[in-house]
This record gives sequence, C-alpha cells and structure tokens, in this order.
Amino acid sequence: MVNFSNLFDFIGELETFIPLIRTIITAVIIFFVFSFILGQLKKALLKRARKKKQISNVEIFSRILKYLFMLILILFIVFTYAGSWAGLGLSVGLLTAALGWALQKPITGIAGWIMVVTKRPFEIGDRVIIGDVKGDVKDITLTHIYLQETGGRVSSEEKSGRTILVPNSIIFEKNIINYTLDNEFILDEVVVVVTYESNIDKAEKLSLEAVKKITKSFAKKTGKKPYVRTYFTPRGMKLNVRYFAPTQSLQEISSKITREIYNSIRKARGVSIAYPRTNVALGKQKW
Repeated sequence: MVNFSNLFDFIGELETFIPLIRTIITAVIIFFVFSFILGQLKKALLKRARKKKQISNVEIFSRILKYLFMLILILFIVFTYAGSWAGLGLSVGLLTAALGWALQKPITGIAGWIMVVTKRPFEIGDRVIIGDVKGDVKDITLTHIYLQETGGRVSSEEKSGRTILVPNSIIFEKNIINYTLDNEFILDEVVVVVTYESNIDKAEKLSLEAVKKITKSFAKKTGKKPYVRTYFTPRGMKLNVRYFAPTQSLQEISSKITREIYNSIRKARGVSIAYPRTNVALGKQKW
C-alpha cells in the first residue's frame, strides 16, 4: 500500500528546492551568454594584439572579467534563494563602490589599455610625446606604457638610456603627439646665418646641395624636397634649411648636414658665415 504521507512530504521538500533550481538554471544561462560575449570580445582584441605581451594582457584581462562576473553570479544565487533582492542590490552596490574606489586608477589604466589596443593612437616602436614625457614606445601593458626616453638630461632627439613608465590612465588626461603615425619622416631644420655682404642665392644653393647629398639615401621615400626660409637678424641673413628625415636619426642627420654646409661655405667665394663682431672706425679727432 502506497504511503501517501511520505509522498506528500517528498513533494513538499522538492517544492522548497524549486526556487533554488530555477535560480541556478537562470544563472547558468546568464553565465553562458556572458561567456559568449566575452569570447567574442577576446577574439576581437587578440586579432589586434601583435606582440606576445599584448596577447598575454588580453588573456589576463578576460580572466579578470570572468572571475568578477562569477562572483556577482554567486551573490545573485545566494540572495535570490534567500529571498532578499534588496540585500543583493545593496551588497552588489557596496561591492561595486568599494572596488571602484580602491581600484580607480588600475581600472582606468585597463580602460586606457583597451583604447590603445583598439584605436591604436600609437604602437610599439613609435616615438611619442605623452604630456611632458617623450620617448619611443617599448612595451604596452595592462597598467603602464614603457617609453625609452629621448632627450632627458640633454636637449636632443637621441635616446638617453632611461626607461619611463607612464600610467595608462594618463592618456585620458594628456595630449598625445605621435611622430610616426603616418610615416617615419618628420620635418627638421638646420639654421645657418650668413653676412649681409654674402651672396644669398649662392648660400641657399650650397645649403640645399648639402641637404641633398646627406639625404639622398632616403629622399625618394619622403616625397618632399628640401627648402630654405630666410629671415633678417642683427648679425646677418638667417637661412632655415628644412627637410624631412627619419625620426630615429634626426640628430645624426642634422649634424652631418651642418658639417657639410660649413665645409661648403668655407670653400666658396662670396659667402661668409656671420658671427658676433664689432667694427671700430678710427679717424683723426677734430678739436
């Protein structure tokens, strides 16, 4: 004979677990949907990541998101089964506020890293200025940009040997100047001042010939010809000889051009380099 009392007790106990089972099923569905979206985001980021370090950053970032979402799901299950949605909202709100306050800079840094990876304002090897820091991008991590400093203790475009760690969060606050976003060449100049007695046309010709001689190995790649701009100065005529040169070797090229112009003018007639001097006129004094 069937014991209906036991059967009813079993059904009663089963009914108490139905809300929990429903909550778990809902959480599992949400988890699979989130995993699918995260997987698509991960694939998109991996397509843009070129370096081994960048791929590692994508893996770490996706893992952090997954663990954080799992924690929220666990809280969701606990508070839903307990029947306290207000407690769930309060707990999640407090947790989010606490994490947001404690991890404000790191989270902003990760957001900056995502922006760099997706928008690509610069890449590894580019020469950039971020705020008041200038250097070549050596590495881009989840939290920092590593720059090989240029200049530093000397005023030049040459590498100083020091590495600067720039927080990713700063890219939302500072201007970014990329020397090599379009190509590797930028405008540079060598300044020479010749006397007013000099043949200006000849001085310009000598200067341009010096530039063409030094830049002939890459002149076709720039697609632009060198030119001269002239200005009056108290000492003489100032010639700004301008040309496009590779970013990584600006100082070397400008030094070679300066030497070539100097040697050309020294050998030429009718052109003299101006320098500070004083002319004294002597004559008989009349009483």
